[in-house]
Amino acid sequence: MEKKLILDALAKVMDPNTGKDILSMHMVEALQIEGDSISFNLVLPNLNSEHKQAMNFACMEAVQQVYPNAAVHVHMLSQNPQATSEKESALSQVKNIICVASGKGGVGKSTVAVNLALGLKELGARVGLIDADVYGPSIPTMLGLQGQRPVIREVYGKAKIQPLMAYGLAVMSMGFIVDPEQAVVLRGPRLGGVITQFFKEVLWEPLDFLIVDLPPGTGDVQLSLVQTVPVTGAVMVTTPQDVALADALKAMNMFLLPSVNVPILGVVENMSWFTPAELPDNKYYLFGKDGGKKLVKESNSMLLGQIPIVQGIRESGDAGKPIVLTEGHPSRESFLEVARNVMRQTAIRNEMQAPTQIVDVN
Repeated sequence: MEKKLILDALAKVMDPNTGKDILSMHMVEALQIEGDSISFNLVLPNLNSEHKQAMNFACMEAVQQVYPNAAVHVHMLSQNPQATSEKESALSQVKNIICVASGKGGVGKSTVAVNLALGLKELGARVGLIDADVYGPSIPTMLGLQGQRPVIREVYGKAKIQPLMAYGLAVMSMGFIVDPEQAVVLRGPRLGGVITQFFKEVLWEPLDFLIVDLPPGTGDVQLSLVQTVPVTGAVMVTTPQDVALADALKAMNMFLLPSVNVPILGVVENMSWFTPAELPDNKYYLFGKDGGKKLVKESNSMLLGQIPIVQGIRESGDAGKPIVLTEGHPSRESFLEVARNVMRQTAIRNEMQAPTQIVDVN
């Protein structure tokens, strides 16, 4: 029996979490052939996976299609031996889940989230983006994906959602499911169900960062997020004015609650000043000054960047091509600075602190 033919056969078996084959996901280890016996290890996120038995039979069937008389022995191993449930190993293929949050609407949180995600990708990271603002999903517009619908794939008898792609980002949004003019009316449990679907029923490929654009405030979506996946850290977005700062402080304090305990990676101050195109050296502080620094002090974090009010940022978002993709534009460097700082702060957080635990709220 030839090892290559066996591996080619196993490449037809799908990983239920990503929709990719188990060979490219490096889930097959220690393949051995002894006479008519074939044995190998199959590495799963968790040994309590609901798909464990189905994957075992799929591997055996795939190999026996090539060698019908082979005795196939599949040894299941856990990628995360400490995890005692499937919930604890949710999204194990994603290294860092970063939420972008604010206390109030209108501060440019979605603009920051989109340009941050694309900035991280520009720096060489594998990035996905979830638009968790289910009431006002704006990311489809910002990425030029209006009117598109995700494909549904069946994996081991269950329907899974294939995220849409834009500029190399894997993207999921409520805006792909409902029409733009359709009002979304959902109570708390249904909201939680939508967020759970976005994480657990979407075929996310291996990612370095999954950016989550949260709705304003401290409501059901935020609670469902921390109950569903371990959030690596939060990026707070505020404008310099005191009203936005007060609301951002409330949102930040939710993440810092002992029962939630999500680290604050830093603060992005948006709309920091206005500079007219015809007067590039002038700065007009329309919403006040240094509000972001006050929030940094309260969170004991860092100022990730200051984004000026620039007409091109709005125009690029409306056109479906975020400003960070425009070579030579001054605002591109502002967002790349934010991305570099988020990457650095995430690395420091992971080195200095234990992984965030999924919140168990009664």
